[in-house]
Amino acid sequence: MDYETIATAAAAHHLTIVGAFHPGPDDNAPDGAGTLVLLAPMEPGFWAWFQTQPEAQDGQPDMMDRWSQRVIDAIADEVDAASLFPFGGSPWHPFISWATKSGSIHSSPVSLLVHNDQGLMISFRGALAVREKIELTPPRLTPCLLCAAPCETACPVDALSEDGYDTAACHAFLDTPEGADCMENGCKARRACPVSQDYPRDPAQSAYHMRHFHR
Repeated sequence: MDYETIATAAAAHHLTIVGAFHPGPDDNAPDGAGTLVLLAPMEPGFWAWFQTQPEAQDGQPDMMDRWSQRVIDAIADEVDAASLFPFGGSPWHPFISWATKSGSIHSSPVSLLVHNDQGLMISFRGALAVREKIELTPPRLTPCLLCAAPCETACPVDALSEDGYDTAACHAFLDTPEGADCMENGCKARRACPVSQDYPRDPAQSAYHMRHFHR
């Protein structure tokens, strides 16, 4: 098994590898895992493609999670790996700590994760635990190093900072008329990230996730 084979299998479902690392004994990875591979939507075009999938058309709840489980389970079978998800209930997998060990995902000035290519729009649909220790790309420096950090001043209610995320303030703002822009187009702080702007996401996709977050 190698990185390119996994990337090709994921791309067939409009998913991309956003990080991978070789887990140690303290990383809460499945027994026997030599490599953990994190998967996220591939842009451009993910949302339009997702709309063609049965889960997006059957009218049942949690369409994105159900689709993620189906396709990532299929990818896992194809590449002889175990599938892992950031949803589904306890015990929760430590996706945030896994992400920061990947070498391409970092903490940002507003405490959210930032990806070298996807910026603050990074989101995880699942992960693969591969038995082999596959060869990985070298770690990358955070894109925040030389950034003016517009994310720090973009939130209208200062809900995001290096100290954490004030979710109560965020939810309260989203209930106001002024919060409609965030609800319809996605979090302003995430959109302010220059890297995010170079990896555009369909506003309808952001609106779906905001409704899911705010419900």
